[in-house]
Amino acid sequence: MSKIIEVTNSLEDKLEKLLESFTFLKEENEFLHQKLINLENLLTKKQQELEEKENSYQLLKIAKTIEGSNESTRETKLKINALIRDIDKCIVQLGE
Repeated sequence: MSKIIEVTNSLEDKLEKLLESFTFLKEENEFLHQKLINLENLLTKKQQELEEKENSYQLLKIAKTIEGSNESTRETKLKINALIRDIDKCIVQLGE
């Protein structure tokens, strides 16, 4: 009978430890999940900021090119022609 009680006590102790581990891991999982969500939000925000900066940079680059600052006239003409082609494509798409 004593052997059964020992086995039962041992089993209860192991179950208690398992429950403690489960509770700890569940809390840690929730914490890490929240941290992941926060980091994903931050990443999205930073990607949007980067896109905005890249767009601003491209616009500035075009403005400087059209302005004629230290760049060759040939490059300026090429960029203007590329812009005109883009506008023509948009006009064709609108006509369809």
